[in-house]
Amino acid sequence: MDKHNLTVLNEFILTGITDRPELQAPLFGLFLIIYMTSVVGNLGIIILTKTDSKLQTPMYFFLRHLAITDLGYSTTVGPKMLDNFVVDENTISYYFCATQLAFFFLFIISEFFILSAMSYDRYVAICHPLLYTVIMSQRVCWVLVAIPYLYSTIVSLLITIKIFNLSLCGHNVIRHFYCDSLPLLSLLCSDTHEIELIIFILAAFDLISSLLIVLVSYLLIFVAIFRMNSAEGRHKAFSTCGSHLTVVVVFYGTLIFMYMNPKSSHSFETDTVASIFYTLVIPVLNPLIYSFRNKDVKYALHRSWKKVGNIFS
Repeated sequence: MDKHNLTVLNEFILTGITDRPELQAPLFGLFLIIYMTSVVGNLGIIILTKTDSKLQTPMYFFLRHLAITDLGYSTTVGPKMLDNFVVDENTISYYFCATQLAFFFLFIISEFFILSAMSYDRYVAICHPLLYTVIMSQRVCWVLVAIPYLYSTIVSLLITIKIFNLSLCGHNVIRHFYCDSLPLLSLLCSDTHEIELIIFILAAFDLISSLLIVLVSYLLIFVAIFRMNSAEGRHKAFSTCGSHLTVVVVFYGTLIFMYMNPKSSHSFETDTVASIFYTLVIPVLNPLIYSFRNKDVKYALHRSWKKVGNIFS
């Protein structure tokens, strides 16, 4: 049997975030807090937007799916990363590595287009308020999230199958804390030009097309806002976009830095920091941003706490 064939490997070794023993315990505690905050925050958004009667609007429908994708890719990476802090050897099985890569791409790509759908929703709400309920019907909302989920599933399976059908050069050490495409490509001894081109084209398409929708939507929104005569109306319009715009800047800024830079400009340290930021920190920031900047979510949270208090009083 060919020793370079990928199927002879049962596991990979992850280098993890640091090899310094004195940092293992503090980092485990820090990332455990971050991950648990992410889980609680995103589950809270999902439950609130599903159960609170005043949050049954397209805006919060998309926010719920944003929380699902945040929870999805942070959970794809977080538990295994935490496990690697407490075991002697950071190993990941062949099949779990492939599964992790596939689910990571599924959720991260879905988030691109859910953020785009949210910007389109804000455009319709501000620029066409009288037609809002007609344009953003329940059916349209479901289509706007179903298509990203379907597309991201196809892309994630394509990339995962392509990578795991290529052969290794006898190495199984992944210089990362989870199975990502770029560290896996560095282990391949097959010709990787095709899969690198596929990943680059798809990443560019996902980033550019989704970001273009966001930029065009906000350009039209800002034009409409500046045409408003009422200062109160302008403030209200800005406030409905503030949370989403903050999330967009943080999310796209990090991923553009990570994936659209030339390979020569990448270093292990910068890639690790960027990866930690978008896999663990952003899923924490999103529910916090929407909780602190959005009055409807704060009021819904207050109503929920009040109901819980009444039950136990």
